[in-house]
Amino acid sequence: MKSGRPRECVNDKPPRLSVLRLGHRRERDKRITSHLGLTARAFGADEVILAGEEDPGALETWNSVTSRFGGDFECRYEAKPLSWLRRFVQDSGDGEAGTLVHLTMYGEPLRKAIIKIDTSKPILVVVGGTKVPGEVFRLATHNISIGNQPHSEVAALAVFLDSFVGPL
Repeated sequence: MKSGRPRECVNDKPPRLSVLRLGHRRERDKRITSHLGLTARAFGADEVILAGEEDPGALETWNSVTSRFGGDFECRYEAKPLSWLRRFVQDSGDGEAGTLVHLTMYGEPLRKAIIKIDTSKPILVVVGGTKVPGEVFRLATHNISIGNQPHSEVAALAVFLDSFVGPL
């Protein structure tokens, strides 16, 4: 369910685009995490990965919306996200390193960073809920700020995906 194409895609095929929701807290974050996954789906991501407290309800919501509205969208739970991130930056599943994009207040401004993202390999967008471990900043290919003021991670993801994938 691609709504557009990332700029300057190699071979006219967009890369696999996944979103990792890091640090989910089941009771406190259920609505925001649900909306994060729905935003990822609506704005052109291929997959959302939930990390933190396991929450079958979030996965059920995303699967239900996909079955009712159609499209190819996957979701799953990752019990060991830091181990998985370490592997992803070495091998994204095809023997090549993946591109890790971390959305944070403390990164390079979106407009400067977005043109540097390699679209020839799978991309993982990390969105934190709680305090993000420093290792994520170090592993990231790009730490990108969507403004430098506190705001919703859902807003950050929507702005990033709209800028990267293209308008709906």
